[in-house]
Parts: sequence; C-alpha cells; structure tokens
Amino acid sequence: MGGFSPRNLKYMRKFAESWTDRKIVQEVLAQITWYHNLALLEKLKNPDLRLWYARQTVDNGWSRNVLAFRIETRLHERTGQTTNNFDLALPVDSDMANQIFKDPYVFDFLGTADLRLEAELEQKLIDHLEKFLLELGQGFAFVGRQVHMEVGKNDFYIDLLFYHLKLRCYVVVELKAGKFEAGHVSQLNMYMNIVDDLMRHPDDKKTIGLLLVKEKNKTLAKYALAGYTNPIGVAEWEKQITDSLPEDLKYSLPTIEEIEREFEIEYPGMNGEG
Repeated sequence: MGGFSPRNLKYMRKFAESWTDRKIVQEVLAQITWYHNLALLEKLKNPDLRLWYARQTVDNGWSRNVLAFRIETRLHERTGQTTNNFDLALPVDSDMANQIFKDPYVFDFLGTADLRLEAELEQKLIDHLEKFLLELGQGFAFVGRQVHMEVGKNDFYIDLLFYHLKLRCYVVVELKAGKFEAGHVSQLNMYMNIVDDLMRHPDDKKTIGLLLVKEKNKTLAKYALAGYTNPIGVAEWEKQITDSLPEDLKYSLPTIEEIEREFEIEYPGMNGEG
C-alpha cells in the first residue's frame, strides 16, 4: 500500500501498540473515525478511559471536536455524580438515570458575564439551546421554557421542561443562580407532582427533577432529599472546568515533533521525508 505519510505511519504504530485486543478494535474502535482514534491516543494515557470514551462516542454519535471537549471537561468524572434519591425513587431505572445525569454541568457557552438572576441564566441557556442539549446528553427533547401550569387558581411556571426518550419520562429542570437551599427541593417536588397529574401519559414513567445550582452543599442536599418519593437530582453548573488536568488526561503525544524525535532515536536516518 502507498500514500501514507511518515506521520500517519507513526500514529498507526502507536495505535497498534495501544490496542492489542483485536476484539476491541473490531467491535468499538472500527466504528469511529481515524481522527477520533487519534484524539483518544493524544489526550488519554489510561487504556480503560480511552475505551470508555470510545464507547461513549459510538453510543452518542460525537464528532471529533465533541469527543475532545468531553475529555477536556472530564466527563467520566462528572457522570453519575448528582446528589439524588434515585435508588429509592427509581428502583428499576436508578442505574440508567445515574449514568444520564452528571455533576457539575459545564456551560462554557455562557460567556464571562456574572449571572446573578435565574432569568438571565435561563435566557442564556435558551439562546444556546443546541449546546445546552449537547451538554445534557443524548435523549433529552426540549418541551418548553416557563411552562405555565394553573393549580387551585394559582399560576406556576416551570423554568425548563424536557422529555427523555430513553427514560420515557418528563424531566423538570429548575435553575438557581446562587447557593443551594433546602426550599428549592420542595418547590421542584411540587412542580413534578403537577406535571405528573396534568401532563404525564399513563405509559410515561415518573417525572424526574433536576435542580441546577451555582453552589451545592452535598450534605445539606442529601438531608433535603430525604423523605421525598419523587426522583430528584441536585447538581452544580459551571462555566468551565478550572482545575488542572490530572495525569490520565494529559497529552500522551503532545506534539508530532516529539514523536519524530523518538522514532529518530530508535531508527536513525528516519527524518520524516519521503
């Protein structure tokens, strides 16, 4: 075969060294593009993490850029980290729900302005609805914002309402621009009860609530959720991941030049030409 550059040949060798199990190559890695595979090689050292992100890419249809962003924002550390009562409120679907929701959510598209009001946060998320849905993850269908509900001659408005296609249920999202307060859970629980009563189809499963706050006290959130039978998750939202990347997420192949220097030592005379 011809037409391969020295750079691609070096990547191919790296790929072969990294994936010695042919079954994994055929069942997972063959389903994503070469550029996806290069991103995994470049950005991750840990083989288990590489495989986890490869499978997520296949399941969610991520582009190469989305995969890179997921790695850089440490999705594997955020998945399944909400403070919730899913084990008690969703005994059958708790594992699936845990893997669908994350903490924190990273809204890198919000800009640098300090968002002090829930209405400002909500508007920003709606302005970037496509990116918001991408961060929520596969399966979320947007139903509406400020969804009006009238109960006992009182008007209530849900910040954001979604339907999850895999869980087969409504998801009520309440946004808070400040710290978590126990009363937030009570408000969200009431909205969920109303949705279950007025909107839920007999074939739908229990509505799930997601409370997004700027700052969460995990211990307080656990106590606040105790006793509720509706499934509720509490998570933080951030504009960016500010912590430095751990060793597993540092580039294993920082530059092509470094690779070429390595191969020049092993194979003298190979200068990248031809």
